[in-house]
Amino acid sequence: MRPAGLTRELQLFFLALQFLTRLPVPRWVARAPFEAQSLNCAARYFALVGALVGAAGALAALLAVRLWPPAVAATLALVFTLWLTVCFHEDGLADTFDALLGAVPREKALLIMKDSRIGSYGAAALVLSLLLRVLLLAELLRVQPLLAAWALIVAHAAGRAAAVVLMSSLPYAGDEAHAKAKPLARSVRAADAAWAVVTVLVVLGLGSIGLQPSVSAASAALLPLPGFASLLLLVLALRAWLRRRIGGFTGDTLGACEQLGEIVSLLIFVAVFAACA
Repeated sequence: MRPAGLTRELQLFFLALQFLTRLPVPRWVARAPFEAQSLNCAARYFALVGALVGAAGALAALLAVRLWPPAVAATLALVFTLWLTVCFHEDGLADTFDALLGAVPREKALLIMKDSRIGSYGAAALVLSLLLRVLLLAELLRVQPLLAAWALIVAHAAGRAAAVVLMSSLPYAGDEAHAKAKPLARSVRAADAAWAVVTVLVVLGLGSIGLQPSVSAASAALLPLPGFASLLLLVLALRAWLRRRIGGFTGDTLGACEQLGEIVSLLIFVAVFAACA
């Protein structure tokens, strides 16, 4: 029998937490039989889980920057988030670029995504992603550590929200046998995608209020428009590319979307705030 009300929402939240991180969840969630529909509904909490991962990384950055230069602190914060998420999204980024940057047909691309080995496209994408995130976070830590913490929370939430929106706008393109062996949210409602987007807005708003007056109110007011416009362009571009190349999304392409969403978010924070420093 399906739980109702608050218990159901808690179950979905913990399912999202279990799916996206290595963090422990209550036994009653871990022992519950897997239901594909539950994971689809749990996608509404992916952005909230992302905010929690970002908050953990932000705490690591704030502690580390007291002892080491911003670049070192940013690297340690990134390492901590990689550990928390078991490099879940980084794996998807590498597989996606290996599969889709080469001139191979759809069936071959899907086979490449299943391959555990990493190729030159994937390696380059992974290195550039890690490097960009470290450099951008280090620059924000140099400007204002609390600003960097806020940016990291927003970036992790926004990256996962972008992946949920992409999921809601495309069909699943992978093969069913692989999907059954490796569970994935495959049919997300527009309402759940909207919930993920609202989560990002809430994180943005709370951070903007909490950081005043250390962060310029004018700069904070400028942030949402370019931020959401850039993320929307990213989702639309990925949607068009994936529809043309493989006819939909796979788990790996969602990981790539999340990573690119993080980078775009941090780029916008640096453009808005570091330029004014």
